[in-house]
Amino acid sequence: MEDYLIDNKYEEDLNYSASTDKQVDNEACLMLKQATPARICLGRAGNRYKTSTYLRLRADHAVAMDAVWSNVDENVVDELGFFKVQTLVKDKEQYITRPDLGKCFSEQVIKYIKENCIKDVDVQIIAGDGLSSPAINTNLKEIYPMIVDGVKAKGYRLGTPIFVKYARVATMDKISEDLNAKVTLILIGERPGLATGESMSCYMAYEASSKKPESQRTVISNIHKNGMPPVEAGAQIVQLIEILLKEKKSGIELKL
Repeated sequence: MEDYLIDNKYEEDLNYSASTDKQVDNEACLMLKQATPARICLGRAGNRYKTSTYLRLRADHAVAMDAVWSNVDENVVDELGFFKVQTLVKDKEQYITRPDLGKCFSEQVIKYIKENCIKDVDVQIIAGDGLSSPAINTNLKEIYPMIVDGVKAKGYRLGTPIFVKYARVATMDKISEDLNAKVTLILIGERPGLATGESMSCYMAYEASSKKPESQRTVISNIHKNGMPPVEAGAQIVQLIEILLKEKKSGIELKL
């Protein structure tokens, strides 16, 4: 409760402005805090954040930075049987400064994909580190089997799962073109905020192509334990796959 309420103890310990704190409706603040992870009703010390709030902000910012600069634990993708490739990006610094390179593969990698992955499939699953490696480390083991089981249960032909290092969302378009997949989806780490560094998104498209606009994609976002749980997201993804295959379209063209 101490994170929610502004009381005399805080005023004494952190030199609160009493005139400001008396205006706070503690009950309303508690209800708001329970409804959102946003930083609201935190009180202040004079014109500044409380010390506890400032330290938590710094800690959460550090988590976000670590999420961007860390690497995916490749044991996770190896255990799930993912075929591994890398974009034209050479390292994390280049990944951040050259997003265009994270959308492309070398001719050698394209040839490697074509020679080793199943073609002409109904569903192609891709995983990519994106801007949060912990999102893959934390969520992939739960969501991937859920999607695979659902796709197989519906009788769809599933492609070789591919993990892309230094991936941007648009890498799904090139893989879709190379393997002639009907529905392609990429599970990718979201840009971390200050609420979590483990959030994943699923971008999916029917006959994804680099010649189509970004609006071709249908998205499920905020996949993590405190958002949409991976198992629940996996079930929704399977439902969407069925809709995309039936309607033969995705993104803004798809009316749900």
